[in-house]
Amino acid sequence: MTRQRIMSGMRPTGYLHLGNYFGALENWVKLQNDYDCFFSIVDWHALTTGYEETKDLKDNIINIAVDWISAGLDPEKSTIFVQSAVKEIADLHLLLSMIVPLSWLERCPTYKDQLQQLKEKNITTYGFLGYPNLQAADILIHKADIVPVGEDQLPHLELAREIARRFNHMYGQTFPEPQAKMNQIKLLPGLDGRKMSKSYDNTIALSDSPDAIRDKVKTMITDPQRIKKTDPGNPNICSVYAFHKVFSEGIVKEVEENCKAGTIGCVQCKKLLAENIVTYMAPMYEKRIKLLEDKGKIIDILKTGNAAARVIAKQTISEVYEKMNMLELE
Repeated sequence: MTRQRIMSGMRPTGYLHLGNYFGALENWVKLQNDYDCFFSIVDWHALTTGYEETKDLKDNIINIAVDWISAGLDPEKSTIFVQSAVKEIADLHLLLSMIVPLSWLERCPTYKDQLQQLKEKNITTYGFLGYPNLQAADILIHKADIVPVGEDQLPHLELAREIARRFNHMYGQTFPEPQAKMNQIKLLPGLDGRKMSKSYDNTIALSDSPDAIRDKVKTMITDPQRIKKTDPGNPNICSVYAFHKVFSEGIVKEVEENCKAGTIGCVQCKKLLAENIVTYMAPMYEKRIKLLEDKGKIIDILKTGNAAARVIAKQTISEVYEKMNMLELE
C-alpha cells in the first residue's frame, strides 16, 4: 500500500527552541513512521524577510539539520533536504506566479500582519508578497497529500489548495489538493511569560547545554504577587508551572498543590523543573554533540535528501511543462 506523502519545512533563521519542538518537530518525528515525509530547510523563505542579513545562513542550514536529526528525524525514514538545492521549486514558483491573481496574495492575513510587525524592515518586496506562492510550490512540487500545520498557517495552506485547483482547472488534473493535519501542540510560554520567540530572546534552545538550561530556568517569571516563600501562589499565571505541565507530568498535581499552599518556594520549584528539562533534553543534547563531531556526515545527509527530493520534483515539473504545452528540451 502506497503511503500518503507529507511535506513541511522550517526557515533556517537560527537555533530551534522548545516552542519549535513542541509546536511542530515532535509531531514530525511521529509522522515519519506512518507517512512518506519530505522535510525542507526553506532557505529561500528565510530571504523573504532576511535578505539583508545572510552572513549566518549557511551555518543556520547546518544547525537546523543537526537540530532536526538530534530531535529524532531519521534520514532513513524521511527525506531531509535544502529548498534551494531543488531548482524545480523555483521553476514551478515562476510558472504558478503567471496564474495566481495578485488579490489572492494581498488578502493573505500574515502578509499585512507581518508588514506591521516588521515595519522596521524593508519587506515591501516582490519576494515577500509572493511568499505564499513559493510555499504552494514547495508543497505541490512533491504532490503532498498532507501538510502538518498550526491554526495560524491554515490560510496559507488554503491558498495552496486554491492554486492547485486553478492549475488543474486550466491545464488538467495535475496536483492533489493538500489536506491539513493539525499539529498536536503543547503550549510553552517564553521565559518572560510572552510567546517563546528568538526575537524576544526568551527561549530555551534545543542546543542549550544542561548548565545553560539551569541558568535560564532561574530567570523565569513566576507569580508576581508571591513575595515570600510561604505566600500561596497562583500557578496558572506562572511560566514555571506551564513548563511543569509538560516536563513534570508525574508530579504536576503535587507541584500545583504545593504552590497554592505555599509549601514550596519558587527557587526550589525552578530547580525541580530545570532538572526535569535537562533529563528530557539529554538524549537530544548527547546526539547533537556526536553529530557535530563530523559535519561532513550532515552534508552527506543533505546531499542524499536533495537528490531524492529532486527525483520527484523533476517528474512533477516535466508533467507541468507538458500540461502547459511548453517545450522541454532536457
